[in-house]
Amino acid sequence: MAGTTVADGGLVEQAFTAAARHLGADPDEMIDYVRATMGESKISVFRHLFGEEAKAQEANKAFEAAYAELVDGGRVHALPGARETIERLQGQGRTVVLTTGFARATQDAILAALGWQDLVPLTLCPADAGGRGRPYPDMVLAALLHTAAADDVRQIAVAGDTSYDMLTGVRAGAGLVAGVLTGAHDAAALRAAGATHVLDSVADLPGVLA
Repeated sequence: MAGTTVADGGLVEQAFTAAARHLGADPDEMIDYVRATMGESKISVFRHLFGEEAKAQEANKAFEAAYAELVDGGRVHALPGARETIERLQGQGRTVVLTTGFARATQDAILAALGWQDLVPLTLCPADAGGRGRPYPDMVLAALLHTAAADDVRQIAVAGDTSYDMLTGVRAGAGLVAGVLTGAHDAAALRAAGATHVLDSVADLPGVLA
């Protein structure tokens, strides 16, 4: 969602900085890893950075609280054409599922801020698909299992703004893995991770699928 259909103006880094300081850590020493792993489940990122499970959970809670406060402050909005693109895809008879590396509470806060609670039939966070999140294929495969919208994984299209989104699509066997240039990673990084297409924005996706 963030970086693909939702613009948050760097709130992930701001919330991470707040979480790191909450634990007495220097965010500047960790920010490069956070940027490199954009798209990954946030609890997995904190497990890597802090090692101990208790610290990782505490950091994750602080991150979610900081991000939710920023969302409540009106700091997120839909990327241009995102809602219209989703509606267009659904009008073509396609099933759209929104996934995120955030926890459910944060995902719900973003959906509420945008008025997207009823926009799509299914939204998924890592906990909804066994907890591993990206770059594992679990959320993509869970979307297929929950919706039964395709007969073959090759009928799935995955779109995202991070290398981990691309790797997730590749590992799930998706027939189309589209990187978008509205978020964290550039075209070279997206292609290196397996993108079959690189698009200026998600608004270009319906044309590619057609």
